[in-house]
Amino acid sequence: MGENPAARKTRSYYNCVECPAYCCAIYSRVQVTPRDIRRLAKHFGVTEAIATKRYTTTHEDERILRQKSDPLFGKACRFLHPETRGCTIYHARPTVCRQFPDTPRCAYWDLLKFEKKQQGDPNVLPLVQITFRDDD
Repeated sequence: MGENPAARKTRSYYNCVECPAYCCAIYSRVQVTPRDIRRLAKHFGVTEAIATKRYTTTHEDERILRQKSDPLFGKACRFLHPETRGCTIYHARPTVCRQFPDTPRCAYWDLLKFEKKQQGDPNVLPLVQITFRDDD
C-alpha cells in the first residue's frame, strides 16, 4: 500500500525549544476567542467570567491576553515562563498560539539562526520589536 500524501506531516524548519519565545513577546496583542476563554477557565478551574477578568483585557474591540514584565523583551505574554521561555499553559493556550507559525518556516527562528551564524556566537540573542503603522 502506498503512503497517503495527505497523512504526511509537513516538515518544520524551526525548533521552538531553542527560541527565546519571540512570538510570545514581540506581539503586544494575542487575540483570544470565547472558546479560548472557556479553555482557560477549565484549565484554572474558574468561571469564564473570572478567566476573562483575570487573564484577558481589551484593545479597542479585541479581547487579548494580558501581558507581564519580561526580562528579555520588556513585556511578554503573562503565561510565558521568564527563565525556561516555555508556555506555562501549553495545553490551554489560545487558538492563535496553537496555529503559529502556520508555515513550515518561522521567520523568527530564521533570524535567530542567521544572527548566531553571522556573529559567530551560538549565544547571541537578537532582540526584535514589531511595530505597526497606519498608512493613512
